Amino acid sequence: MPIAPSSHCHNHQPEPAPDCSLCPRLTDFRTQNSAENPSWFNGAVPSFGNSDARLLVVGLAPGLKGANKTGRPFTGDYAGDLLYATLAKYGFAKGTYRARADDGLKLVDCMISNAVRCVPPKNKPIGSEIKTCGRFLADRIATLPNLKVIIALGRVAHDSSLTAIGAQKKAHAFGHAESHA
Repeated sequence: MPIAPSSHCHNHQPEPAPDCSLCPRLTDFRTQNSAENPSWFNGAVPSFGNSDARLLVVGLAPGLKGANKTGRPFTGDYAGDLLYATLAKYGFAKGTYRARADDGLKLVDCMISNAVRCVPPKNKPIGSEIKTCGRFLADRIATLPNLKVIIALGRVAHDSSLTAIGAQKKAHAFGHAESHA
């Protein structure tokens, strides 16, 4: 995907506050989760990795018992087991992934983020939530001066990444294992 700076009309912030309240449905769901699991992170999950990253991995949203619990993208669920092992295999992570945010795992030349930063009910964000959180993805991308590659995990991540860099979806059709220059 071609990478271009974002052009949003808001205070440029690559990360929402943990207690972000821009999406009422997600805020209500987080509040409910906080009551049921007060020791969990239960907030807008920040990106993880290096600001000098050449690789950005974009997922859909935090998992209920994964990143929503741990506060780190793809940490604490099966998707994280796969992702972090793959990143380590190709030199983008070092240390040992133990499915906890304090496991000491470090990313190398890589950052991980999500299209939507708060856990959505049934892992299904709605359009307004995707659009609202898109500003954070666009601003995150704009803070990565060495970024060369975005790996989008799924259609929402793909489409959100295209929007964030100002690329047209019709010119960059979604498909598994597809790539765009």
